[in-house]
Amino acid sequence: MTTVLITGASTGIGLALARRYAAEGYDLILVARPGPRLAEVARELGPVRVDTIAADLATTTGASTVAAAADRAGLTVDVLVNNAGAGLHGPFANTPLERELELVQLNVASVLQLTKHFLSGMLARGHGHVVNVASVAAFLPGPYQSVYYASKAFVLSFSEALGEELRGTGVRVTAICPGPTTTGFHAAAQVRRARPLNEGLFLTADAVAEATLRGVRRNRRVVVPGLKHRLLVFAIQLAPRRIVTWASGIAGRPAVTFDGQN
Repeated sequence: MTTVLITGASTGIGLALARRYAAEGYDLILVARPGPRLAEVARELGPVRVDTIAADLATTTGASTVAAAADRAGLTVDVLVNNAGAGLHGPFANTPLERELELVQLNVASVLQLTKHFLSGMLARGHGHVVNVASVAAFLPGPYQSVYYASKAFVLSFSEALGEELRGTGVRVTAICPGPTTTGFHAAAQVRRARPLNEGLFLTADAVAEATLRGVRRNRRVVVPGLKHRLLVFAIQLAPRRIVTWASGIAGRPAVTFDGQN
């Protein structure tokens, strides 16, 4: 039986992925921050086997906690879904350093640690899949969300490079790059744009999960869910970098900027 480990599995895209994989009969290892929600999700997803690991991947010990718990339980991970992530909105000069360090730990370091840990077993067995949830943000700089955009650029670049390294091993890597999605992400990231995004740009978590599983089955290296977002990425790649950065800054400009000035 194939076992899928999903981080950030208690809400949003992670939860939608867990439901999709459970519906197809996969066993699951769900990782989320400590709290009752993780147990609730596990009960919801039966009758497949569901193991849970409570860990905060924004801390320096979170990824090690997950790896050690999986090893102690003798759990084999065939598909690793690095989904957990966080953002932060505002001028870099004003945003708190501790939040940014947590963001880098969650979006970058924990992805690296978990991939490193579970990859060795996949290579030994000659099969496996690493699925890293990046973002459309990975394709461009993001003024007023500079650390978040940079973290997702890391995830995309890392995934593409690792996928090429693993060619011929039976282990594959897919980067998922969704656009804005109707989850609690924007509220948690304290996103308050001067020009709110058009609601037509938002995807549902279920749509992202469906595109993810389809891309994984087809062994896609990079998956951008949604036609509008694929066209956006295409335009970004054609346009001069300076223009892209300028436009991104206009779209991302907060309602309140430096020193509380509108």
